[in-house]
Amino acid sequence: MKRKLKNHELNRINVEAFKKASKIPVIVVLDNIRSLNNVGSVFRTSDAFLIEAIYLCGITAKPPHKDIHKTALGATDSVDWYYFETTNKAVENLKNNNVSIVSIEQVEEAIPLQEFEVESGQKYALVFGNEVKGVQQDIINQSNFCIEIPQFGTKHSLNISVSAGVVLWEFVKKIKLSLKK
Repeated sequence: MKRKLKNHELNRINVEAFKKASKIPVIVVLDNIRSLNNVGSVFRTSDAFLIEAIYLCGITAKPPHKDIHKTALGATDSVDWYYFETTNKAVENLKNNNVSIVSIEQVEEAIPLQEFEVESGQKYALVFGNEVKGVQQDIINQSNFCIEIPQFGTKHSLNISVSAGVVLWEFVKKIKLSLKK
């Protein structure tokens, strides 16, 4: 029988070590996310995968907030975050720094997530859209790529925090593999 590990046995780094650690070259962009629980979940997932930063845009809530903290479990202290009045301003900033913009959205000619190939040495910004409206069309128009998570059931979309977990894990795997080549 396998024994469940206790938290102290997981050998996790502390916030100070996280801040100094080499990050995965990914920035998460939250485009007008309404739910504070979704924001907190994305912080927690970004911490788990050593993501470089989160850009909170438009109506997306900012820490500190008890509803973000409830799901982030302290990740707002470890993951760097920045607020932009609009997602357009965030994208402009990213493009000026040669970051590849990748919208996670169902669009014509979207690349299925499993088929997207990361370029070694490239930094990516992954844009996740509003729970109802998705990624703004203007942001899609400015994106270098649009990726879709394949789905096989009756529903048309996944919750943004679930989408972020799926996409971030896939990017982390692909980036780590590209570094080994």
